[in-house]
Amino acid sequence: MTLHDVSAEQAAREEDLIARVQRSFDSCQDPRLKELMQAIVKHLHAFLRDVRLTEEEWRKGIEFLTAVGHLTDDKRQEFILLSDTLGASMQTIAINNEAYGDATEATVVGPFFVEDSPRIEPGEDMSFGAAGEPCWVEGTVSDADGNPIAGAKIEVWEADEDGFYDVQYDDDRVTARAHLFTQADGGYRFWGVTPTPYPIPHDGPVGRMLASTGRSPMRASHLHFMVEAPECRTLVTHIFVRGDELLDSDTVFGVKESLVKDFDQHPAGTPTPDGRVIDGTWTQVRFDIVLAPADGRG
Repeated sequence: MTLHDVSAEQAAREEDLIARVQRSFDSCQDPRLKELMQAIVKHLHAFLRDVRLTEEEWRKGIEFLTAVGHLTDDKRQEFILLSDTLGASMQTIAINNEAYGDATEATVVGPFFVEDSPRIEPGEDMSFGAAGEPCWVEGTVSDADGNPIAGAKIEVWEADEDGFYDVQYDDDRVTARAHLFTQADGGYRFWGVTPTPYPIPHDGPVGRMLASTGRSPMRASHLHFMVEAPECRTLVTHIFVRGDELLDSDTVFGVKESLVKDFDQHPAGTPTPDGRVIDGTWTQVRFDIVLAPADGRG
């Protein structure tokens, strides 16, 4: 049965309920909160009526959301994971990061950003012993007019070659995450590890949802950035490895063509940009970042 199949009397009964629930927020003193709550009611009830949700399906949905809440803690954000896999995170980012000239595109923050990362100086290693092929990352940060930004704060974090972030281990390690500041010319540089594909955590309700619907939990290889500077819009983004076969099927819909970069691989013994000689192979990538103004709109 669809909404079009219900009788006029039944449709009127359902619409009356929607109106009564929306009116219950009429006394809300916060105009924005009132707008949000009434819109939630409108769209939630539209979904319920459109699919003719059964009581058993409603119960299963409540159980699913309860399980998502039970798994969420200070180290794992299953609700963000759910938002990511439904494309809600990327849609919110698109709405709130309007295109502005050549400003670098934003993408999802993901569930593994952690405050108070260690500070490193330009050229130092943010991997702190995380397993993986060494990767030299460099670039500049500038404003939308092309002026270099000195002192911009850059947070970087990534998974190790086994596909795990430090917070997914039980030993309180702090690896493959750090922050640094741009130099007078807007430049930055650091060592990390070459990004590799990995699955999002799929041992919980979100993973079961993906499995039940025939979707992969795999994310394309990436390195996270968060960049802050005065009078500029904070940028949350990451870069992806050109040639990764998962670019077209990233499970959180985070890939944008402008963020796909060449990670050039160098053979063992090739001198690095900072004069080191590494026994194994290493990669090198350049990522020049352009920040939109704080009030920047398309």
